[in-house]
Amino acid sequence: MTAKTIRLGLIGDNIAASQSPRLHGIAGRLCGLTVTYERLVPPQRNQTFEEVFAFCGAEGFTGINVTYPYKERVVSVLDVADPAIRQIAACNTVLFGTGTPRGFNTDYTGFVRGFRTAFGHDAVPGRVAMIGAGGVGKAVAFGLIELGCRHLNLFDRDEARAKGLATAVSQAAPDLIVEVASSADDAVEGADGLINCTPLGMVGYAGSAVPESGLTGARWAFDAVYTPVNTEFLLAAKAAGLSIMSGYELFFFQGVDAFHLFTGQDVDQAALRLALKHGEGVSV
Repeated sequence: MTAKTIRLGLIGDNIAASQSPRLHGIAGRLCGLTVTYERLVPPQRNQTFEEVFAFCGAEGFTGINVTYPYKERVVSVLDVADPAIRQIAACNTVLFGTGTPRGFNTDYTGFVRGFRTAFGHDAVPGRVAMIGAGGVGKAVAFGLIELGCRHLNLFDRDEARAKGLATAVSQAAPDLIVEVASSADDAVEGADGLINCTPLGMVGYAGSAVPESGLTGARWAFDAVYTPVNTEFLLAAKAAGLSIMSGYELFFFQGVDAFHLFTGQDVDQAALRLALKHGEGVSV
């Protein structure tokens, strides 16, 4: 490895289709850096998450991204300086160095930037129904606070997880009305915005977690899934006339923010989008 080589990786399950290696490889090239980016799947390596994480720290990784289902699990081994991210209690970006690895959440910052890009800087979420209260759901919920959401309906098959997120959001934003729905159908009733923060719809997890009944009367939809970009949920939302934000926007902006944390450099976003669109950069 040369002095300019930055070794990165992604820990997660079902990440064969992840475009993060391409994004960081291209961003590195645009900034004059050599970047390597490895997919690290604990079950495939016959290791626990903790063993893979320790490997990254011991083998000289500059940093890693963490994805489903480890975003909450990783927090216990990190130094998380940002109080908002401590409240989210999930991290997707880790920097190694001397001392305890540092944790960040670029899903949180990436969602806010993606929302404003997709719907306009002055757009407000209105009444929002969110299905899924796991790691990415936590980041999105806190992003909704920043965007001025005033009413949030949550549903997760794990009711305790949904209630835990509702409590955290209420503590952070006392004026925001947060309700835990008993079903996805109840959650979407009367919603202006529909959000999927479950794995349903991604490669390997077919289907949609958001009931079609919610499409009537809603204005916008966001799916955190980006592989594929055109999920069953977003295709139905688009057909129903909703404005949509794909998971690709979250992927793009969380990646740009993570790259800055990893390298200290700001990549040319227009050039990065163009290169990604035309399939340039490191192979997957």
